Amino acid sequence: MTYIIALPCVDLKDKACIDECPVDCIYEGERMLYIHPDECVDCGACEPVCPVEAIYYEDDTPEQWSEYYRANVEFFDEVGSPGGAAKVGLIPKDHEIVAALPPQQQ
Repeated sequence: MTYIIALPCVDLKDKACIDECPVDCIYEGERMLYIHPDECVDCGACEPVCPVEAIYYEDDTPEQWSEYYRANVEFFDEVGSPGGAAKVGLIPKDHEIVAALPPQQQ
């Protein structure tokens, strides 16, 4: 199991979650942040600091955002497991679910 980031993060990318993550597993895409499912240790430190409540434990994700589990997992298909977001920086892409969205109003 893992935590995932869902729709409320799109076009916001507050990044408070990055500061709280003890294992540096939250990566930045073009339009949103993604949690690496193999690097996440399920500590939950990121969830309460998200100002828009975009972070959910996998099993607790609201039904309307269930596809974001797939987005968080598949985002890393090409990236692999770099072992830390800080050394990677911005990854100039997004999952197709996010890329297809119109700009989000915050």
